[in-house]
Amino acid sequence: MKILVVEDEPKAGDYLVKGLRESGYVADLARNGVDGLALALGHDYDLIVLDVMLPQMDGWAVLGKLRERKHTPVLFLTARDDVADRVKGLELGADDYLVKPFAFAELLARIKTLMRRGPVREADVVRVADLEIDVLRRRVTRQAQRIELTAKEFALLHLLAKRQGEVLSRTQIASMVWDMNFDSDTNVVDVAIRRLRAKIDDPYPVKLIQTVRGIGYLVEERA
Repeated sequence: MKILVVEDEPKAGDYLVKGLRESGYVADLARNGVDGLALALGHDYDLIVLDVMLPQMDGWAVLGKLRERKHTPVLFLTARDDVADRVKGLELGADDYLVKPFAFAELLARIKTLMRRGPVREADVVRVADLEIDVLRRRVTRQAQRIELTAKEFALLHLLAKRQGEVLSRTQIASMVWDMNFDSDTNVVDVAIRRLRAKIDDPYPVKLIQTVRGIGYLVEERA
């Protein structure tokens, strides 16, 4: 399970990340709202622990921007204990609200409760133009013709299709499909894209896999 902590107070942030890692979670730390939002949007976290009073962008704004594109569970962890603040946080889309000072055992219990709710259910079928991905049956068709993909090709196509219209960098793709840090000397992503194109795009007049030079790739239908 992967958790993002967005906390500007150095000791508190380090304490949270250390405690979560010792409890078996993979934990990343951002020390301001802008960096926190960028990480939250660029990576797939199972949960975000978010402070409210953050430099550059406060927690309310981070959550608002995040909810425009993602439904990652968010637990507010803040010194603001007014009822109005708690209500505001929950109305903005937070899943839980814990006031500082807190017992780490209680934080862990709340995290486990949120995790038990499970991830937001993704669509069983993803469609882009005449391409259809049946996620449950691991079946891909285009113009109703079955296309055989390897497991990694399927994961790559599913990632790009479910975030259609969004440019994903090679680093993001490598992290989410291969669970690896991208090495600029490695062309694993480009090779995989080339193989995927040969199956998904080359036989058809309308191309769906687009290259954004110097950045990465996206899937979308272009007129």
